[in-house]
Amino acid sequence: MSEEMNAYRGGVVTEPPRTVIVSSMASDSHTWNLVYLELLVGELGFDVVNLGACVPDELLESECLSRLPTLLVLSSVNGHGYQDGLRVIQRLRSFPELRALPVVIGGKLGVGGPLTEEETARLLLAGFDAVFDDQQNNASFRRFAATLTAGAAQLPVRVEGV
Repeated sequence: MSEEMNAYRGGVVTEPPRTVIVSSMASDSHTWNLVYLELLVGELGFDVVNLGACVPDELLESECLSRLPTLLVLSSVNGHGYQDGLRVIQRLRSFPELRALPVVIGGKLGVGGPLTEEETARLLLAGFDAVFDDQQNNASFRRFAATLTAGAAQLPVRVEGV
């Protein structure tokens, strides 16, 4: 919906913002994964803000606070996603405005291969709404995103995908 329509509001039914932020974390300099996610999320009908590679925690926080997106998608290729993800989600969840923000993480999250069930559970307990393994296709992520478009409540789950 155009900004003019949102600004008008005179007799026009408006939709809530459908912005998704796609980002890496501070230690990850890879970008093709972010381009892929930007295209995938755009195909699902969301407006996408791609913050790019090596995003400092402070920038990620300020973008989420100023945009209040529908979803934050964090991607890792360098294998440090587990470590970085724990730090980032704890910081994000410390802001009252971001406590209910759906946040997912995916990609190569561990340097030693796929995460263990315990590591995945720790990410979920820390505040992620879903963890996507890079060994699978993107079907699970698509299903997760569909729950957002349907307005369904999010529950922490382990899912495979992206």
